[in-house]
Amino acid sequence: MQKTVSRIALYRAEQVRGIERAAIAAGVPAVQLMHRAADAAWQLIQRRWPEARRIHVLAGPGNNGGDGFWLAALARQSGRCVSVAEVAGGDRSDAGCQARERARLAGVDWVEATAPLPVADLYVDALFGIGLSRAPDGLAAQWIEALNGLAAPVLSLDVPSGLDADTGATPGAVVQATVTLSFVAWKQGLFTGRARACCGELLLDGLQIAPDMMPGTDTALLAPPPMTMRARDAHKGNFGHVLVIGGSVGFSGAAWLAGEAALRTGAGLVSLGVAPVHSPAAMAYRPELMVHGVDDASALVRLLGRASVLAVGPGLGQLPWSAGLLDAALTAGKPLVLDADALNLLALAPRTLPPDCVLTPHPGEAARLLGCTTENVEADRFSAALGLAKHTGAVVVLKGAGTLVACGSGRIEVCTEGNPGMAAGGMGDVLTGMIAALRAQGFAAWDAARLGVRLHALAGDRAAQAGGERGMIASDLLPYVRMFANRTV
Repeated sequence: MQKTVSRIALYRAEQVRGIERAAIAAGVPAVQLMHRAADAAWQLIQRRWPEARRIHVLAGPGNNGGDGFWLAALARQSGRCVSVAEVAGGDRSDAGCQARERARLAGVDWVEATAPLPVADLYVDALFGIGLSRAPDGLAAQWIEALNGLAAPVLSLDVPSGLDADTGATPGAVVQATVTLSFVAWKQGLFTGRARACCGELLLDGLQIAPDMMPGTDTALLAPPPMTMRARDAHKGNFGHVLVIGGSVGFSGAAWLAGEAALRTGAGLVSLGVAPVHSPAAMAYRPELMVHGVDDASALVRLLGRASVLAVGPGLGQLPWSAGLLDAALTAGKPLVLDADALNLLALAPRTLPPDCVLTPHPGEAARLLGCTTENVEADRFSAALGLAKHTGAVVVLKGAGTLVACGSGRIEVCTEGNPGMAAGGMGDVLTGMIAALRAQGFAAWDAARLGVRLHALAGDRAAQAGGERGMIASDLLPYVRMFANRTV
């Protein structure tokens, strides 16, 4: 029996506000939600930093600041030395005013806003939470820069201040949190882009809000279907034939990496269609690969007929030879995984894609396909991935820190595994081969993309554990690709 994979929903800031409004309408006062958030943070501090005697809270003008005030009161009542500095401005809510008064009555010390940050064992970032989608400015920006220069740990309440909770972008200064304790529900921006570098450890407290108040959402953490055991009477014909098309002159390694990754992920047969000059070397290096020198698109026809899935782009180049091979692949009527120069050629001369393709761009390639800049893509990775999926009709894997998998129906899933050691040449070629192999084994495009991304990230993490992130190369993943492809995940 195939096991069920649990789904962890992700929300935009406005959806979270709607959940809070629903809880308040159901009879939970806003100040009670603040108290619950503060209590969760205080319990965390006692577990994580029991030795912290001096705690300094940076409180903003919104409800995130109210959470900070309540936390300051709880910490002070326990006998800790607690101080608060607050950003003035705006009309604080009634709940926030109650929390502020509670902190004063508890004996919390107020620090002048313009004074340097006091020495503390722990700093609490309660400046903005989900309430800011622009760059912090003024005093708040100065505090953030000062906070990031200190050695003491930082606890961010809900979202590190300066991080956009919807996009994961940081338009200006951002708190570098040791731990981020999020409230109510997971915010989608915590898991991709710059968020990966500033959230630290991520924890969630639902504030006792009933599950039936959580609306449905199309965005979730990656939850692909698991691999299953093979039948005992299986043969290679059951697991498809992947044809990797690429390997222009000087770029045979990319095609080889994709081909071996397809083998290690379980494809029954794998062929390479490469520039003829590379055939002998590729065959000698990995004899299990069937390597064919391809002079032009007409020489590809016989190979296309034998293949069940095409992986196009690794080392393809942007020569007339390359464009001819891409055009032949697009009209072959076979499932496609398109990467690297296949995407760059599409950006130069757009073509209609056959249904059920998988595209695997990095942000620069996505920007070229969308006609924008890499900075535009990174400013809102969710919108970029979904926009490209809707524009092309393909399943889109937007690679990077917190890789996204999107489809035109609006569904997006976010990968939380992977590490900076994977920022090296050839990693995308390995992923392309893996997704193609999963397609060859019968997975639909959406499922193959999600599962391929997950297995690839897990293999990268295991390779980093074995030898460290720095200096890791794409072929280091291959033994672990095989290992994870033989597990149910």
